[in-house]
Amino acid sequence: MNEPPTGAQPERPYHHGHLRAELLQLAWNSIELEGIEGLSLRALARQVGVSHGASARHFKDRQALLDALAVTGFEQLSGALERIFQSALPFETRFRDAALAYIEFAVNHPKLLRLMYAAHLHPEASDRLKELACATLRNMTGAIALAQEAGEVRVGEAKELALIAFANFHGVAKLASGDLLQGMPWQDAAHLSIQFTWQGLAPRKEQS
Repeated sequence: MNEPPTGAQPERPYHHGHLRAELLQLAWNSIELEGIEGLSLRALARQVGVSHGASARHFKDRQALLDALAVTGFEQLSGALERIFQSALPFETRFRDAALAYIEFAVNHPKLLRLMYAAHLHPEASDRLKELACATLRNMTGAIALAQEAGEVRVGEAKELALIAFANFHGVAKLASGDLLQGMPWQDAAHLSIQFTWQGLAPRKEQS
């Protein structure tokens, strides 16, 4: 982070109501580019042009900022998945769309996704963060249970089926974001994984 030029005006108190959102956006951008190692609340405050005390009114320390970033990430991801699962499309279509949306989020925001899952394990993680960290699996479990009632998913423990499905596409997401697919486009790996997973969820056909 560049130091302010000599003769720059001293940091000023922030006088409008959008400081929290602006700090979050700058922190998000910083993590996307550089990861969390160099993230500094004081540096962000300088970048906005406010005192550290002004930023501390919104985030008491760096960990509080990381918690808020993780919450923001989970809210975006969970909101997108909920909209897909709540649509009126057949469950197979919703399942495929949700899995692809999750993998795409991971590919586009790999550093943020790592932060999200690490931050919710921190001893000072907020209740909101802990709740959101479980939302993907919880929503998928509920969607699978409803699809079972409609005959769109095979019988079985809905939570177990959801856990295995989540493990499959989260695994592809981790491989893709870590550049570990050995040249295979992430979209191809995602579709193959989703197809394989769906074969395990699809209703069993009657044996003739």
